[in-house]
Amino acid sequence: MQSLKSYLNSVIGEAMAETTLSKSSNANVITSSKPDFGDYQANGIMSEAKRRGLNPRDLADQVIISLNRSLPSLIDRLEIAGPGFINIFLSETEIKNRATRALQSPTLLIPKSEDPVKVAVDYSSPNLAKEMHVGHLRGTIIGDAIVRVLDRRGHTVLRQNHVGDWGTQFGMLITYMEEALGTDNDLPNALSDLESFYRKAKQRFDDDPAFADKARLTVVKLQSGDADYLRAWELFIEESLRHCEAVYEALNVTLTRDDLDAESGYNDDLGDVIKDLHNAGFLAESEGAKCVFLPEFTGKDGETLPLIVQKSDGGYLYSTTDLAAIRLRRKLNVQRALYVVDARQSLHFQQVFAVALAAGFAGQDLMLEHISYGTMMGKDGRPFKTRSGDTVKLAELLNEAKQRAYKLVTEKNPTLEYVERQKIAERIGIGAVKYADLSKNRTSDYVFDWETMLSFEGNTAPYLLYAYARIRSILRKAPEKKVDEIQNLSTPEERALCLKVLQLAEVIEAVDRDCMPNQLCNYLFELSGLFMKFYENCPILKAEKRQMNTRLALCSLTAETLQQGFELLGITPLEQM
Repeated sequence: MQSLKSYLNSVIGEAMAETTLSKSSNANVITSSKPDFGDYQANGIMSEAKRRGLNPRDLADQVIISLNRSLPSLIDRLEIAGPGFINIFLSETEIKNRATRALQSPTLLIPKSEDPVKVAVDYSSPNLAKEMHVGHLRGTIIGDAIVRVLDRRGHTVLRQNHVGDWGTQFGMLITYMEEALGTDNDLPNALSDLESFYRKAKQRFDDDPAFADKARLTVVKLQSGDADYLRAWELFIEESLRHCEAVYEALNVTLTRDDLDAESGYNDDLGDVIKDLHNAGFLAESEGAKCVFLPEFTGKDGETLPLIVQKSDGGYLYSTTDLAAIRLRRKLNVQRALYVVDARQSLHFQQVFAVALAAGFAGQDLMLEHISYGTMMGKDGRPFKTRSGDTVKLAELLNEAKQRAYKLVTEKNPTLEYVERQKIAERIGIGAVKYADLSKNRTSDYVFDWETMLSFEGNTAPYLLYAYARIRSILRKAPEKKVDEIQNLSTPEERALCLKVLQLAEVIEAVDRDCMPNQLCNYLFELSGLFMKFYENCPILKAEKRQMNTRLALCSLTAETLQQGFELLGITPLEQM
């Protein structure tokens, strides 16, 4: 079942093309801001008329005449508004019929893409030398929401967790491990606090030149394949991954070991990247380092900015690994590669993408997109830290979320069993953290505020989860346990709620296209608000039977829509609160 907006864009665009004798036209259909302006509005007439030197109202009139010759059943009537907009009023019968079909087959709420592609999504990407911290939260949950949407839309999705598991820091850590432990048997206990272990190793590296020299030698031996050092490295990586997997499980994130795209896996290809850049005439030396200079990247002083691909000591950088990864993704016939990485890396990705295209590592058949996001800020307007100024561990943040939610649940319903309170608190706490982030425009910084995110008022997870639980409570009390037909829409609140449910499809199309999960969050909040208006103005269980059944069907369809939305955000709903 095609989304309402896609269908309207198609039929009105065809009428515009027929009227102007052109191959295609963009109807630019948007959702109307007020019911008086219809359900949708076609704004494409204005630009089309300007391009052709026509009067917009005259063109709109001709398009409506063309449509009225064989008016689609979805459209009840069309009106010209203002200088040439077309207001579109939908057929109540068709709205009701579409909603009934979705109620009977819930997968119809989100239609598959008409043009599915193979997509690689690079997200989360922790450095395995340390524990995951709050800086990894946004990339992890934004990326996971995007892959859930793409997967649901029918695209072939490759989750790529490009973990940092290679480089100088591992020489430092393995050297410190050898010194501090002596045997491998103590490793899991010693690494129970990875951050502390890393800080101690870094202190030794900074304070003791002999230790630093030994660590650098360890890196050389590790990268040359020394069996003992590889074994120590593998033990460290294994323990680090356990920390990551505990966080993924707590966050309900879909990444698994099978999705690892480790830096070490590209080690053998990095030399070939340099060689191929040289053969293509792109390499230049600058202070002993090998670089690529592209004229479109210049600094404030007008000097061309380099993309460094090999250091003067022969070491490789993130840019080298990223170029190798692009080459591999093209070999895998990936058509769209998304990099969910914070906005501070924007220049890096602009340069890497440009070099990949210029050197032929990527072509027009591979779309490269940096899905950037802003920083999580504290109330002081600075990046979120502990009171002592340390980086906040992600695992500790999530534990605090559950503790705060437990206190809130206990205050609201102290008679609940302990186990039930724990279950509700976990879902509210984790859901609140995720939703507070996902509901913001990903390109903006946002302030992390416990009080706001755990509130039962406003655009928050607790508000939405409560709305869902309320609907489920109504359905449990209903005398009819299975109502799968919407027989009539007798009030404005019923019609508005029914239409809103059907608009989930076009919202998901937008998230597929723009990778902005906040569009889905805003939709779910608006849907919940419309349900509350419906609930307040339309008696459900006390209505006469035919009307009650329609309203129960609307409740069921709204609950299904909310549940599917939660699932795409990676949030687990509650049947009762």
